[in-house]
Amino acid sequence: MRSNVILWWIIAVFFTIASIVYTIWNLVDPFHGYVEWVGTVALLFVAFMGAMIAVYLQRTYKAQGGELPEDVLTADIDDGDPELGEFSPWSWWPLVLAASAGVFLLGLAVGQFLLPIGVAIFLVAIVGWVYEYYRGHFAR
Repeated sequence: MRSNVILWWIIAVFFTIASIVYTIWNLVDPFHGYVEWVGTVALLFVAFMGAMIAVYLQRTYKAQGGELPEDVLTADIDDGDPELGEFSPWSWWPLVLAASAGVFLLGLAVGQFLLPIGVAIFLVAIVGWVYEYYRGHFAR
């Protein structure tokens, strides 16, 4: 994670320097002669975003109290293997949920009569996905 922090600080410094060079270049250019504010502010905002991510990662790195297994070169795969949750590979509900999003977006693009159909399929899919362990063969 330390290398990520350094990388984001490099990005923040680079875009700060790029915004300064961009501003000076616009002032020196004989066709412009004035500050082009959109590009200058956009480059400064990118530098600010990079600095915010760097500060966040730096504080996270300090709070975790050490290197993560992903950052240690001699670590095994099993060292960074946390419990990620319970997944059901046999479930069809994510496909139905994606189809409902497709119908909804198709309704936005083609005809608004498909919007309530997409919402109805979405409600059925989300309820089915949430309650799939409460009924049928895999009930608990």
